[in-house]
Amino acid sequence: MNAGSDATINEIAQIFAEACEQIINQATNSQISTAPTMQKVPSVFLKPDIGCFVQFNGDYSGLFIMNFSGPVALEIYRKSMLFMGMPEDELASEHTSDEVVDSIGELINQIMGKARSIIKQRFGLSATNPQPKAICISSVITMAIAAPLNRPQCRRIAFRSAENHAFHVEISMEETEFIPINRNSAENDDETVTNRTENDDIDDIINGL
Repeated sequence: MNAGSDATINEIAQIFAEACEQIINQATNSQISTAPTMQKVPSVFLKPDIGCFVQFNGDYSGLFIMNFSGPVALEIYRKSMLFMGMPEDELASEHTSDEVVDSIGELINQIMGKARSIIKQRFGLSATNPQPKAICISSVITMAIAAPLNRPQCRRIAFRSAENHAFHVEISMEETEFIPINRNSAENDDETVTNRTENDDIDDIINGL
């Protein structure tokens, strides 16, 4: 795998981490923290207690996963509901409840939207995704993109909630490299050729006198 491909997946993973931090901070009115190091991993997994996943396709393709333990899922759910003004005595108290799972799934949907928006803004590339799936699980499930990819690249990023509970983002993408198109350079080259042609024409006129 070349350095350019590594740079691309690392930058995209950082964008997803940025989106996670922004969306969860806003939703819960609290501060989560992102680990200063991301991990290069051979595969991505759904892990207990709540695993969320969504595949995205378009100008770039991949698989986005978030894994939460029961305590952190419940913390994020309760903080977000309380911030919205829900009475505390009406909130779910178990991470396995539909309210918690659905709330986490909606957060993932917002994170995906934010990440795709940032990528569109920075790179001019677009992708779409279906509604993310959030499920309660009791064992690890290996995940892969539906379409077979040549040497998929995988990354994992760790986070800590305001109450110091750990949760993780995992992302898998096709091997790809984002290379800026230097339009200014091409325009300058065209201008140089035009100027050279005009100068040659003037020289021909002078020589013909």
